[in-house]
Amino acid sequence: MMFFYTLAATALSFSHISASVIRRNEVPVFSQQFADPSVIEETDGTWYAFGTAGNGKHVQVAIGDCLYGDWTLLNDTDALLRPAAWTTGRNTWAPDVRRLADGSYVMYYSGEVAQDPAHHCIGTAVSSTVYGPYVPDDEPFACDLSVGGSIDPSGFEDADGRRYVLYKIDGNSIGHGGSCGNTVEPIMPTPIILQEVEQDGVTKIGDPIQIFDRTDEDGPLVEAPSMVRTANGMYILFFSSGCYLEPTYNVNYATASSLTGPFERADDPMIRTGEYNLRAPGGATAVNVRNQVGIAYHANCPAGRCLHTSPTVINGREVRVVI
Repeated sequence: MMFFYTLAATALSFSHISASVIRRNEVPVFSQQFADPSVIEETDGTWYAFGTAGNGKHVQVAIGDCLYGDWTLLNDTDALLRPAAWTTGRNTWAPDVRRLADGSYVMYYSGEVAQDPAHHCIGTAVSSTVYGPYVPDDEPFACDLSVGGSIDPSGFEDADGRRYVLYKIDGNSIGHGGSCGNTVEPIMPTPIILQEVEQDGVTKIGDPIQIFDRTDEDGPLVEAPSMVRTANGMYILFFSSGCYLEPTYNVNYATASSLTGPFERADDPMIRTGEYNLRAPGGATAVNVRNQVGIAYHANCPAGRCLHTSPTVINGREVRVVI
């Protein structure tokens, strides 16, 4: 168990979290297949988690009364009953749900492309309730198959109320072999993209901006972007690198003073195989929880990839989990 803190930061960050909750997060908070989680807290304090296709659902929904407590699958709920016609209706990945200013909800998801099932693109869907069912848009939000398609969308609302969607260009899907298809030269880029959107969460404003990309230290890719802004104005971009099929997969992060960067990489991944009894952790979503950044992520487990959650401590540009 690893703790990274100053006394003042600890008192501020953990005053509302019991020690028993922190300790138990070395094990999954939900022990069924639930990969690529996103989480949202409703106005009544109820938490909802959304996960990649599994347990007979296109988009799984779990519910909890605390980010760091136990979660329960809503067995009778599929948040995306009817994926868009441009998809195969299979292998729906990495859903992300955001509440809009009018009280409705938008879901971003990665859909398997019907015309070329080797690739995914990003879709959007809307609902009047957090758990759906979400009605998909007929057209994909981002879908350039010439660069490999797009995956892992994540919404972000800045302090000024402007909305954005982050996603990954899935360049490794057109790679030339090796780990996750992209460690044989020539290596394909897998950039993280930022797209501003209207308050409906869907209509694009301007052109997409590349804010990050893989380096040799990342192995085949970077993916699963998630952004938060701290109270002092620092932007933290969480991402995964390595290959999700291998122990190299991790939860990593970079920081910047501007939304569009440049982003300064952390010296080491925040969570990686062998630490905290975890194997191949990744796919993290970050949320602000009463002046603290918490993360939800998956790690390998007997059921496949199970849901974990952890609080963090931030010291300058350094971010550490408390597990």
